[in-house]
Amino acid sequence: MNRPVTVLVVEDEGAISNLLGAILDVQTYRVLFASSGAEALSLAASHTPDIILLDLGLPDMDGMDVLSQLRKWFDSPILVVSARQKEQEKVAALDAGANDYITKPFGNQELLARIRTALRQYERMQNSRIQMEQEFSAGDLRINFARREVRVGDRQVHLTPIEYRIVVLLARNAGMVLTHEHILKEIWGPFSSDSQLLRVNMANIRRKIEPNPADPRYILTEVGVGYRMVDSEPAGGN
Repeated sequence: MNRPVTVLVVEDEGAISNLLGAILDVQTYRVLFASSGAEALSLAASHTPDIILLDLGLPDMDGMDVLSQLRKWFDSPILVVSARQKEQEKVAALDAGANDYITKPFGNQELLARIRTALRQYERMQNSRIQMEQEFSAGDLRINFARREVRVGDRQVHLTPIEYRIVVLLARNAGMVLTHEHILKEIWGPFSSDSQLLRVNMANIRRKIEPNPADPRYILTEVGVGYRMVDSEPAGGN
């Protein structure tokens, strides 16, 4: 990864939160902090972290409820870090979608190793999802999923992370109309209903990839419904 890995730490005890922050800072991770379940859900939706460290004993809601809500849309690794040590609690968290369960107190090196392992496993899973389709092309538009690279003809297009995720979502569903609600949920999480945010990002994407943004040829608007990426076709075709 060229960019720093973003870790969301969900922990209401200040001392433990500070300890986790210090451990992660040494590894040059970018760290976000949430001290409640509601804040965790909000930050996960707005910042799309690469991995979440989740305490179960939160002041406003049980961490298991946070985990269940996250897993409705968030597929990156979630590591539970909790003082709860009963086997049934560990099993319940893993069954609910946690990638790993670390009990407090924990060793610094063990924690970092488990984070690295979870990130490696997730990267392998993402690569396997790509399967045979390493590249999408339609006309002069090419998206190389493995390299996270977008080109129009010979020109490399520089998209923001959010813009890239929107383009990939549409490309992986080429030929299908994706509703505004579906795109908002997939990109910003289940709590987003700001269609204006989507329109602004779409306008920016079109300025970057379309020969004529006012008359798009790659990402088409289905008025009042959503957007559709044109079907894949050989590069240079019509």
